[in-house]
Amino acid sequence: MTRDGGAEGASLGPADKHSRHVPVLISEVLETLQPRNGETYVDGTFGAGGYSRAILEKADCFVLALDRDPNAVRGAASLVAQFPDRFKIVETPFSQMEDAVGAQLPGKPIDGVVLDIGVSSMQLDDAERGFSFQSDGPLDMRMSSSGMSAADFLNSADDKDIANVIYTYGEEHRSRAIARAIVKRRAEVPFSRTPELAEVVSRVFHGRKVDGRHPATRTFQALRIFVNDELGELATVLSAAERILRPGGRLVVVSFHSLEDRIVKKFLAERSGKSAGASRHLPPELIKSAQPSFRLVNSRPLTPSKGELEMNPRSRSARLRAAVRTDAGAWPLDLDQMGVPTPHR
Repeated sequence: MTRDGGAEGASLGPADKHSRHVPVLISEVLETLQPRNGETYVDGTFGAGGYSRAILEKADCFVLALDRDPNAVRGAASLVAQFPDRFKIVETPFSQMEDAVGAQLPGKPIDGVVLDIGVSSMQLDDAERGFSFQSDGPLDMRMSSSGMSAADFLNSADDKDIANVIYTYGEEHRSRAIARAIVKRRAEVPFSRTPELAEVVSRVFHGRKVDGRHPATRTFQALRIFVNDELGELATVLSAAERILRPGGRLVVVSFHSLEDRIVKKFLAERSGKSAGASRHLPPELIKSAQPSFRLVNSRPLTPSKGELEMNPRSRSARLRAAVRTDAGAWPLDLDQMGVPTPHR
């Protein structure tokens, strides 16, 4: 379940593929989650199964795993066979965690939730998924392999919408020039393959690297986040975890780039009462009654050790944040309050 390393992940080459199945920050995840015998955990981002396997091997517990990628679900067969009574996987977006838990574990207290945010290395390294410009593949980028693809969006949206997506989710300051180049190119030939987009973006930068990376890195990141609504999904699953965790249950989140980490940090700061402006975002009738629903485990995020960085370069931007659920009621979900960015015209 190694992730892509955020904005830089798509620029990694074949030399890094040895790190494909190494779970990021696995020792820190286990130490923070503290799996115990007889308890129940939810792995919201199964991927290659690294976290689920480590939790199952650490304690005689039960793990419910979720993943919206059908390939990941099929890849879980060996874990299902090895732990038939202690492991189950469901094909669903993690934003539907509350429904999945209700259907699979009705009335069961949830002792921990672990989330490893972003595209998995299995997805990144599979050219047919279209996440990376390193290999020729369809310009797809869908984690669930359903719905609107990146090519669908680029071939139909106007230049303002394309620019706003690239700027908002890629933090790309040349988004307008890139969007104009995309619209000009598609008028001649619609986009269908990853190298076509990479070439158009590269021409905008005259082939020069940006901060040592391929110039299309931020554009590919932005489209992937947009197509999969990754930030909206993240905010929704954090809120779902808040509702399903028992008092004393633990939430552990590993993120890989600033957009993700910002949302996780803001969510935990507000829910733990560490954010001075938290209550002003709530409806007036709830301001007085809102109590911290989490207690922070680590005030500063945990990061990979030097040894892990040498073994797995893709872990370099990983950040682990964790908190323990209190007995206070869950807060209402408010995407604006949680800092989820939205492209505007």
